[in-house]
Amino acid sequence: MSGAAELSRYECRICWHVYDPAAGDEVWQIAPGTAFADLPESWHCPNCDAERHQFLPLDAEDRDA
Repeated sequence: MSGAAELSRYECRICWHVYDPAAGDEVWQIAPGTAFADLPESWHCPNCDAERHQFLPLDAEDRDA
């Protein structure tokens, strides 16, 4: 897997929260630079508590928008 794919942003299908690996997650105390695939299994959306399977990857072209 390429570094770019590992650091893709993911969006919650329920509330549209975006997990950005560059920022990490302050609520869950996830350090910046943590790829979505490396989040703990217990991680949920910090906004709506949706499980990880509710997140979809954002397309690469959306990252620069």
